[in-house]
Amino acid sequence: MGAFTIRPARPEEAGVVLDLIKKLAVYEKCENDVVADEDTIRNSLFVEHSAEVVFGEENGSVVGFALYFHNFSTFVGRKGMYVEDLFILPEKRGLGYGTALLKYVAKLAVERNCGRMEWICLDWNSPALSLYRSIGAHPLSDWTVQRMDEKTLKEFAQSQ
Repeated sequence: MGAFTIRPARPEEAGVVLDLIKKLAVYEKCENDVVADEDTIRNSLFVEHSAEVVFGEENGSVVGFALYFHNFSTFVGRKGMYVEDLFILPEKRGLGYGTALLKYVAKLAVERNCGRMEWICLDWNSPALSLYRSIGAHPLSDWTVQRMDEKTLKEFAQSQ
C-alpha cells in the first residue's frame, strides 16, 4: 500500500469521474446503462451541486472514488448521507482504500449532523457485502429498491 490520500474532485476532472463510473458499470455488469457524458457530470456535480465526489489516490494517482449526496429521513427528522457509488480499481482492492473512503464520507456525515448513512449493494457482490458487515452496516431485508427510468418517469408524470 502506497501513500493513500482522499480529496474532493475538481470541475476539470469530470472526465475522470465519468471514467470511474464506466469502470464501476462494467464491474456491476451494466455498462450499457451509462448515458452520462462529461458535460452532464460537470454540470450536475460542479454547477448544480447535486452530489459530491471524492477521489482516493495512491501516490497521487486516482485509484477509486465515492459519490454521495444528502437525503432526508422523516423518521429521524434530519438529513442523511446517501452513498451512490463507491469504487476501487480491481488491482487496488483489499488494501483498505474502500474502507477509508467510506470512513471519510461517514466523518462528513457526522460533521453535517446527518442521522444516518445509507447505500445499496448488489446482492452478488460478496466482497463488498463482507466489508459492509465488518464495519457494522446491516441490510434492510424488509425493504426493496423501487425505480422509474427516465422514460417511465416522464410517462407517469404526464399521465392523467
